[in-house]
Amino acid sequence: MYTASDLRKGLRIKIDGDPYIVTEFNFVKPGKGQALYRCKLKNMMTGSQFERTFRSVDAFDPADLEEKKMQYLYKEEDKYCFMDNNTYEQVYLTEEQIGDAKNFLLDNLEVEILLFENKPLDISLPNFVDIIVAEAEPWAKGDTVSGNTKPVVLQTGYQIQVPPFIEAGEKIRVDTRSGEYLTRVK
Repeated sequence: MYTASDLRKGLRIKIDGDPYIVTEFNFVKPGKGQALYRCKLKNMMTGSQFERTFRSVDAFDPADLEEKKMQYLYKEEDKYCFMDNNTYEQVYLTEEQIGDAKNFLLDNLEVEILLFENKPLDISLPNFVDIIVAEAEPWAKGDTVSGNTKPVVLQTGYQIQVPPFIEAGEKIRVDTRSGEYLTRVK
């Protein structure tokens, strides 16, 4: 059980049966009266955000969140299917829940799925993935006008900038947090 004095940015709490994350937090002590805690909360199920003020006597239940390692299987229309390797149970996340992670989802990739009461909410990719370059324009030697990078399309359809020596069919390592090229992989 949390009290209002435990509130801080990033804390996950349960209000009216839904999980919320504190996105902003301010402590306010007026000249008279008791202290107030002003928070901006985001509903982890719907994504809606709102502001709320709490008194120091308010109490909250911790959100019952669990992270499970799962394997990405396939995409079906606008849903992505993941499987728990221990129980073989499958869960589906929508394209909205996946967000930019779809640019780096490869078949059989192990990811962390955030669950609230066994309902999937969010996905965490590994920091780095090795991915194949599907399309790359040839680079003209001495072409310094275009700079020291060129655009390529990855096997997932995502486009990034890489050094000019990268060719189609090569495997590269990409940082999933920033979407940037790191190195060539043998």
